[in-house]
Amino acid sequence: MPNKPAKTAAKATGSKTTASKVAASKTAAHKPAAKAVAPKAPVNKAPVAAAKPVVAAKPAAAAPRVEEKKPLTQRQGFKTHEFVVYPAHGVGQILAIEEQEIAGAKLELFVINFMKDKMTLRVPTAKVANVGMRKLSEPALVKKALETLKGRARVKRTMWSRRAQEYEAKINSGDIVAIAEVVRDLYRSESQPEQSYSERQLYEAALDRLSREIAVVQHVTETEAVKEIESQLAKSPRRGAKAEADAEADGEAEADEADADVDGDDTAVADEAA
Repeated sequence: MPNKPAKTAAKATGSKTTASKVAASKTAAHKPAAKAVAPKAPVNKAPVAAAKPVVAAKPAAAAPRVEEKKPLTQRQGFKTHEFVVYPAHGVGQILAIEEQEIAGAKLELFVINFMKDKMTLRVPTAKVANVGMRKLSEPALVKKALETLKGRARVKRTMWSRRAQEYEAKINSGDIVAIAEVVRDLYRSESQPEQSYSERQLYEAALDRLSREIAVVQHVTETEAVKEIESQLAKSPRRGAKAEADAEADGEAEADEADADVDGDDTAVADEAA
């Protein structure tokens, strides 16, 4: 049997070949797949510019801190919410102290409210002395003004226009005693002759200034202050029938003076003519 070994060898060879294929397939299964290699991009061989030195950026400057200005509360000895006397308008209250720029210059201003007159006034703080603005009168000075009301009326024997100017000057002076003198001199009781229109206006202006300041100082209403003023005026010695007689005498004296002036002028003219 000569062919058996050959077949046996062939089988052995076939089995080896099959085993090697199986081993190869296993090895191939365990090996990782080959990575796909992308084609390299062509290198541009242009000359490269020299790199500039990198400068570190400076930190941004911090924004200046704006400090909030505190509202002004006191200047020239006057404080906000304080009552003051402004000679031309009487008693007012300081609402605030403001800073304003006027014609390129910064000014500090008192904002003063006159509630009764429904008016607000702005006064430069540096000019309060020039305009005569002052604090409220002390109680002792108010008492002196009330005592003045009880005195005898002093009426000068001059033309009314001149007396009216003097009364206005006293009213606008801001002096509480001087204002009391105007009230005293122009007051007329029910038994006295009625005042003229201009006299009445001046009397009411003086009475208003005086009563408003007394009301604020004594912490009473203006009506109560007016009643107190009138009660003091009633104590004056120059009231009633005697006052009427004095007024008539003053009128006659003024008439005599006027006649004397006219006679003097006529005499002078006659002398010149001669």
